Amino acid sequence: MKAVPSADGTAALDKALDVLDAVGQSPAGLSQAELGTLLALPRTTLYRLLGTLVARGLLRRDPLRRVYCLGQRCFEYARSAYAMPDLVAAAGAELRALRDMTGETTYLATRDGLEAVSLERCDGPHSLRSQSDPGQRKPLHCTSQGKAMLAALPAAQRDEIVKELPLAALTPRTLTDRRRLLAELRLTATRGWAIDDEEIVPGVRCCGAAIVDAQGSVRGAISVAGPAFRLTMERVALLGPEIAEAARRIGAQLSAAQVPHNAGDPRPVAGDWAFNGAHPHWSSAFDALFWADTLAPAVHRAGDGGDAVIAALDAPIQALLPHAGGVAVQIADAWHLVAGDGSVQPLPGLPQRRASAVCVGPDSRLWACVADGERWRVAELSAQGGSTGGWRLPEPATAMVWDEAGQTLHIAAADSGTIYSVSEGSTLLRRLTTVPKGSGRLSGLALDRRGGLWSALRGGWSVVRFEADGTVDQVVALPVPWPTDLAFGGAGADTLFITSARDAVDRESLVTAPLSGRLFAVQGAAVGVLAATLREPSA
Repeated sequence: MKAVPSADGTAALDKALDVLDAVGQSPAGLSQAELGTLLALPRTTLYRLLGTLVARGLLRRDPLRRVYCLGQRCFEYARSAYAMPDLVAAAGAELRALRDMTGETTYLATRDGLEAVSLERCDGPHSLRSQSDPGQRKPLHCTSQGKAMLAALPAAQRDEIVKELPLAALTPRTLTDRRRLLAELRLTATRGWAIDDEEIVPGVRCCGAAIVDAQGSVRGAISVAGPAFRLTMERVALLGPEIAEAARRIGAQLSAAQVPHNAGDPRPVAGDWAFNGAHPHWSSAFDALFWADTLAPAVHRAGDGGDAVIAALDAPIQALLPHAGGVAVQIADAWHLVAGDGSVQPLPGLPQRRASAVCVGPDSRLWACVADGERWRVAELSAQGGSTGGWRLPEPATAMVWDEAGQTLHIAAADSGTIYSVSEGSTLLRRLTTVPKGSGRLSGLALDRRGGLWSALRGGWSVVRFEADGTVDQVVALPVPWPTDLAFGGAGADTLFITSARDAVDRESLVTAPLSGRLFAVQGAAVGVLAATLREPSA
C-alpha cells in the first residue's frame, strides 16, 4: 500500500522532531554535517530547522566544538511534564542532607511506564562517584529507585507491571527471573528500602526508597549511589532506614498526584518569561494586565488570550503606572505612554526625577520616594519634580500603595524588611511589621477590600498577606524563588497577579524552578483594590 504523503506542515514538524531525537540521543552533540548524513536531509532544510530550534531554545550550538546539543527549553518541558516542580522542590533539602551525611551522590526519580526517569541529582564530593544525568531513563527491575517504586505499589498493580518488564540482563548480577524479582519486591515492601547491588552498572551500588504522598500514591523515589567499595552492604543496611525516613518526609509535603487547581493555587499565565518582571497594573479600560520586564525592557499585556509583549523599549524601565491611554512608563528620566496597542509616544508633564518607588493615590496624584540628603522622603511630586511635606524615611522605599479611601499609605522597605504605615495629615511613621531576612525580601505591595496587605517575598518562594495589625494571615506558596511584584485584577478584581524574576535565580534553582520569570495568577485569593489612573501632577 502506497503511503500518503504528509502535509507540508506535518512533514516539516516530523523533520524537526527527527533532529531533536538525533541530538537527544547523542550526549556529546552532533555537527550539522553529522546530522545531514544521519537524517539524509537537504543542507538548506537542515539549516532552516536548526535555526528555528536554536531560536526557540530547544537546541543550543556549542561554538567551540561546533556541535548542536539539547537546549534549556527541553529541560523546562521535561520539568513541566513530570511537573513535579512540587516533587523536586520538596525533595531538594532531603537530597542535599543525604548527600552531606553520606558523601555520596543522591538522586530523585519518578516512574514513567516501565522505566524510571531521573529528575534531580546532588553530586557528592568524591572525584570517583556515580553519575547519572537528569532526564536519563533506566529499567525498573535493576535500579534501587525502580524496585522501591514497584514495591510500594498495590500488589496486584505491581504484579501486572512485572509481567510486562523485559528483564534485560545489564550486568551478571541483574535479576532476570520474575519469581526472584517478585520475592525481592515483597522483601523491599516489608523493610521500606531497596538495593541495586551492581545490577545496572558494575562496581556501583545504590540504596533507594519510594516517595508516597498522603493519599497513598507513589510519586517517585530517592536513592544514594556510589562505588561498591565505599557503599558496602553493611553500610547500605545502616543507610536504608535513613533513606526511607527521608522519603517519608518528602511524601508528607506532597498533595495528591493529580489534584485539580482550586482557587488559591498559583497558575502560570500562558506566555514567555521575563528577566525581571515588575510593576503589574490592571486596566479596567482595556480589561487586561500591563506589566514590565525591566531588564530586557518591554511592556507585556495579559488578558484572556494569554500574555504577550506589546512594546520593546531601548532602555531599562524604572517605573510603570496605570494611565487612561494604557500605561505610563519611565525610561531613565523620561516618561512615555505605551498605548493598549503597543504604540509608544512621549508623555510630557510628568516629573523627570528618579525615585526608589512610585505609586498613584486614589485622587490620581503621583507619589514617590526620593533621596533627601542622607535620608529619603515620601511625598507628592510636582511636575517639576519637587516634593514638599510627606514623610522622611531612614531607608529607601521599594514599594508603596494607598488604601482605597486615600487615608493610609503603606510603604515597604526591603533593606530592613519593614512595612511602614502613614496617615494623611499626620507626621507619624508607624512600623506595621518586619519580615525576617530569611523569609525573603519585601517586593511589591497590594491591598484587598478587607484591609489585607499583600507582598511578594523575593527569594522566599511565596507571597504573603498581612492583617491590619501586621500579623501574617495567609501565605501562598509559588513554584519560583523570586516573586517580584503583585496586583489585583480580573473580573471583580478577584485575581491576584504575581510577576517573577529569572535573572537572579542561580543555575541549580533554575533547574528546579523552570517557570521563573513567568506571570502567575491566583484566582479567589481576595477582592483587591485597583490602582487609580495617573494624571499629570499640578505645578
